[in-house]
Amino acid sequence: MDAQRAEVRALEAEIAALRRACEEPRAAGEDTWRAQKSLREMYQSDSEGWASSKDLRSHLGHLESELLFLSTLTGISVRNYSMKTEDLTNTEKKEKSIMKVLQRHRLSGNCHMITFQLEFQILEIQNKESLSSVITDLNIIMEPTEYSELSEFVSRAEERRDLLMFFRSLHFFVEWCEYRKRTFEHFKEKYPAAVHLPEGAASSCMVVRSACQPGFELVIIWRVQIDEEGRVLPKLDLLPKAPQQALELDRNRVLETAPLSFRALLGALGIEAALESLIKSLCTADYD
Repeated sequence: MDAQRAEVRALEAEIAALRRACEEPRAAGEDTWRAQKSLREMYQSDSEGWASSKDLRSHLGHLESELLFLSTLTGISVRNYSMKTEDLTNTEKKEKSIMKVLQRHRLSGNCHMITFQLEFQILEIQNKESLSSVITDLNIIMEPTEYSELSEFVSRAEERRDLLMFFRSLHFFVEWCEYRKRTFEHFKEKYPAAVHLPEGAASSCMVVRSACQPGFELVIIWRVQIDEEGRVLPKLDLLPKAPQQALELDRNRVLETAPLSFRALLGALGIEAALESLIKSLCTADYD
């Protein structure tokens, strides 16, 4: 029975973490309220209401189903979780009405192909009128990855001790990376002779070359950036390359202004249609 209760509490913690990853950004005050509420709910146990081990097993099955749904929805899976508590309540008379509990948490998991470990501390202070929770320390360990953009983001999340931002931004970052990979693979399959992926489909670079126009090359750099507030945004740049003779004959500065024209095309058509238009503009003769 005790082992089942422990498993239930671990599942509840995992579900609470995944729910935070699903939530959209709100006003700063509402985010703070939600963080405190989620952290309290994570550890509240309703085991006192369970009349038998049958009730406990039923509740456990429900939690497992909910966890599977949230993992599928967000791509975030929590594999291991543990918590230790320390009572910091001051026994002096003037402090007797204030309860302080320090919770030390450790969890590991992954968001699709990215694995992580979290260690964080939560200080809960309760008096007769209110209960408050604050994250006092956060340490994030990421497994080695080709996504260099994550390093600065992880440092920022640790500095701010912002678990909500970490889970939410990681989810959307991975979604954008997966979309970029699928898009590169699509164009490589559709235009195999023209599209080249020198560092693989998971990289940020796609090169377009035309067999009919040797020396001309379009390099698309597609980065996924995370800003100061944790918003995840795609950033695409075009780097055209051409023979020196062509540059000298380009009196209308078409090649020079190509990067700006490409950004305007992105705004008008969207990513996939803009890339398709770019490939066709250079390689039309190759596929006639």
